[in-house]
Amino acid sequence: MQDKTRTIVFLVLATAAGMSLWFMTAAILPDITAEAGLSSGHQTLLSSAVQAGFVAGALIISISGAADRFDPRFVFATCAVGTAVANALLLAVPIGSDMAIALRFVTGGLMAGVYPVGMKIAVGWGLKDRGLLVGILVGALTLGKSVPYGLAWLGGADWRLALTAGSVVAAAGGLLVLRASLGPHHRHSPEFRPGAIILAWTDTRIRSAYLGYFGHMWELFALWAWMAAAATASYGATLDPHAAVDLGKLTAFVAISAGAPVCILAGRIADSFGKARVAMVSMAASGTLALATAASFGGPAGLTFVLFVLWGIAVIPDSAQFSALVADFAPPEWSGSLMTFQTALGFLLTVITVQLSPVIAATFGWPALLAGLAVGPFFGVIAMLPLSRLYAAERG
Repeated sequence: MQDKTRTIVFLVLATAAGMSLWFMTAAILPDITAEAGLSSGHQTLLSSAVQAGFVAGALIISISGAADRFDPRFVFATCAVGTAVANALLLAVPIGSDMAIALRFVTGGLMAGVYPVGMKIAVGWGLKDRGLLVGILVGALTLGKSVPYGLAWLGGADWRLALTAGSVVAAAGGLLVLRASLGPHHRHSPEFRPGAIILAWTDTRIRSAYLGYFGHMWELFALWAWMAAAATASYGATLDPHAAVDLGKLTAFVAISAGAPVCILAGRIADSFGKARVAMVSMAASGTLALATAASFGGPAGLTFVLFVLWGIAVIPDSAQFSALVADFAPPEWSGSLMTFQTALGFLLTVITVQLSPVIAATFGWPALLAGLAVGPFFGVIAMLPLSRLYAAERG
C-alpha cells in the first residue's frame, strides 16, 4: 500500500506539471496580441496546434504500442521534459510566427506521452478502484491545465515571465514520475501489435465508451480553450475593458481548477455506483450548465462567473470514467494502446471544435457557441446507455 500511495502522489504531481503547458498561449493571448498584433487566424492556430500535435503523438504511441512495450515512466519523463524545452523556445522566436505555431504542435505531440501513458501506470495499481485511480489522475490533469491561467493572472501583462515559469514547472515536475513504481496489474506487451486497436470497434463495450468520450470532448476543450475569451466578452458588457480581461483570466483559472477535486470524488463514487452512470450524470449536468451560461451572457458579471465555475466543475469528472471503462474491458497488455487511441480520436475532434469556436462566436455570437457545446454531452449520454444497462444487469 505504501508503494501504491507513493506512486500515485508522484504520478499526480508529474501529470499536473507535464500537462501544464497546454493552454499557455491561450492564457497569455490578450497580452501577446496586444504586443505582436496577432491576426485572428494566428490566435486560433496557437491553440489548435496543440490539439493537432497531441493527436499525431497519441496516434504514434497507440499504433506503435509504445505505452505497452516500453517502461512508461521513462516515456512519460522524456516527453514532459520535451514539452518544457519546446515551450521555452517560444521565447526565442516571434510569438506570432509560423515557427511559434510549429513549437506548439511539438508541445502537443510530446504531451501525448504524458497523460495517456500516466493512465497506463495508474491502472496497473488496481482493479476494483480504477475509477478512483484514473479520477485522481484526471484531477491532476485538470489542475495542470489551469496553471497557465494562474501564472498569466499573477504575471499580469508580462507574458514572458509566465512562459518561463511554465517551462520550469513542466520540466521539474515531470521528472517526479521517475520516482513512481509499476503496480502488480501492470502488463508489458513484448511485441508490436497494431491490431489491438481494432478492439475499439469490434468490442461493443469499448465502442460505447469511445462514443461517450467523443461527446464529452466535443464540449471540454472548446470550453477550456475559449473560456477566458468568452467570459471576457460577457464581462465587457458591464465592466471596463481592463477589469473584464483580468476577471476573464481569473474565471478560467478558478473554473478549470475547481473541477480537479470533483474528479477524485466522482472516481470514488463510480467504483460503486457505476462508471457509466457517473459519466452520464456529469454530462447531463455540464450540458445543462452550458445552456444556462449562454443564457446569462452579458448579464451580471457575478452570475456569469458562478455559472462558468459550476460548468467547469461539471465538465470534467466524466473524463476519467471513459478511460477506466476501456481499461476494464481491454486485455491488460493492450490497455495503454487502447486508452491512448481513445484520447487520440477524442483530441482529433477537439482540433475541429477549438478551430471553429471563434469562427462561430464571431458569426453567431458567444451565446450561440456556448449553447452549441451542449450538443456533445447530450449525445454522450445516449451513447453510454448500453453500458449503464450492462452495469445494472450485472448487479442484477
